[in-house]
Amino acid sequence: MDAEKSSSSSFEDLSNLNEQERAELASSVLEPTQIKAPETGHSTGEQDRSADSEAKASEDTEEDSECMDILGNGTLLKKVLKKGRSELRPESKDLVTITYTGRLEDGTVVEEQSNVVVQIDDVEVVQGLDMALKLMNEGEVAEVIVNPRFAYGELGLKEPTELDPVIRPVPPNATVTYTVTLVSMREESDIEARTYASRKEIGNKKRLRGNYWMKRQEYNLAIQSYRRALEYLDDTVSAGGMMESGAGSVELSTAELQDLLEDRMKVYNNLALAQLKISAHEAALKSVDHVLKCQPSNAKALYRKGKILDAKGDTAAAITLLQKAATIDVDDKLIQSELSKLILKSKREARNERDLYQKMLGQAQKLEQKTKTAPAAQNNESSKIMMWGYLVGTILIGVVGVAIFRYNNQ
Repeated sequence: MDAEKSSSSSFEDLSNLNEQERAELASSVLEPTQIKAPETGHSTGEQDRSADSEAKASEDTEEDSECMDILGNGTLLKKVLKKGRSELRPESKDLVTITYTGRLEDGTVVEEQSNVVVQIDDVEVVQGLDMALKLMNEGEVAEVIVNPRFAYGELGLKEPTELDPVIRPVPPNATVTYTVTLVSMREESDIEARTYASRKEIGNKKRLRGNYWMKRQEYNLAIQSYRRALEYLDDTVSAGGMMESGAGSVELSTAELQDLLEDRMKVYNNLALAQLKISAHEAALKSVDHVLKCQPSNAKALYRKGKILDAKGDTAAAITLLQKAATIDVDDKLIQSELSKLILKSKREARNERDLYQKMLGQAQKLEQKTKTAPAAQNNESSKIMMWGYLVGTILIGVVGVAIFRYNNQ
C-alpha cells in the first residue's frame, strides 16, 4: 500500500511539472549516453585497466607499424603484424614450416602455401622471402614487400610448374607483398645420419630446384642449389659399397650404386653449364671432368667441355671433343650444329691468320726492298755529283786554256 502511495505520489509530482521540465526529463531518459559522469579526478579499477590496455595496444601498434629495411635500399621491407611466441629465429640450413600468401600491388593473389617446409638459404622460395625468414621469430606473422629483383624479376612467371607455389601468372617487374607466418622451425639433421633413400630424395629435390633457376637464367641461384644437392648425393658411398646411416652401415645394391652415380653426374653436368654461363671456366672444367672421369663417353659432358674450351679460346681441342660426342650421339642435332659452327669458326680463324701472315709478309718484303734500294739511290746521287763536278772541271779547264791561248797570241 505504501509502495502504491509512493508510486502515485511520484506520478502526481510529475503531473505538476511544467512543459519545459517535462521535456528536459524526457531528454535525459531517451538519451542516457549523453549523461556525463562527474569529473572527480578518480576512475574505477575497470576504467584503469581499460585505459592501460588501450595504451599498450597503441604502443604495440606503433611499434609494429615500423618497417625494417632489410637491405638498406628499399628493395626488401619487413613489417611485423603479430609478434612471435618466442625470441628464437631460424639460422642458415634450418627447416621452417611456413604459411604465406603473395599479392601483387593491385591485391591479386598470385601465391599461396599452407604449412609448407622450406630450408633457409636454399632458395626454395623467392630470394627476398628466403632472406626475410631469418629475421622472423617463431610464431611471428609479418608482411614482406619484395622488389622484383628478389622476386620474379624481369621475366615474371607465365607458366607455373610443379615446383612453383604460384597459382596465377606473375607479370614482369612485379613487386610481390607476402603475408607470412613462421609456424615452426627446427635444425637440419646431420646428412650422414640420414638413410640412403632420404638423401637421394632431398638431393634430387635440390637438383630440380637448380634446374628451375637455370630455366629462369638465375645462374648463381642454380649453382647454389646444385652444390647443396651434391652435399646429399656426393661421397655417400664408400669404395666397398657401404653407406653410413642412422641405423649403421648399410650395403647398397648395384642398382642403388648406379642410380646414385647417375644422379651425381646429372648434377655435375648441370653445374658445369651454370658455371659456363657466368664465365667461371676453370670451375666449369672441374665440374665436367668429374663426369668424364666416371663416364668418359658421356656425350653431354663432352659437348659441354667442348663449349668450355672454345670459350677459353682453344677451338681445335673443342672440335675434337665435339666430334667424339657427335659419334656417340649421332641424333643430337645440338651437337651437330655446334660442331658445324666451330668448324666454320676454325676455317675463318685460319683464313684470317693466313691473310694476316701474308699482309705481314708483304710489309716485310716492302721494307726489305726499300732497304736494298736505299744504297743504290745513294750511289746514283754520288755519280751524278761526280759527273757534274767532272763536267764543271772540264769547262773550267777549257776556259782557262782559251784565256791562256789568247794571252800568248797578243
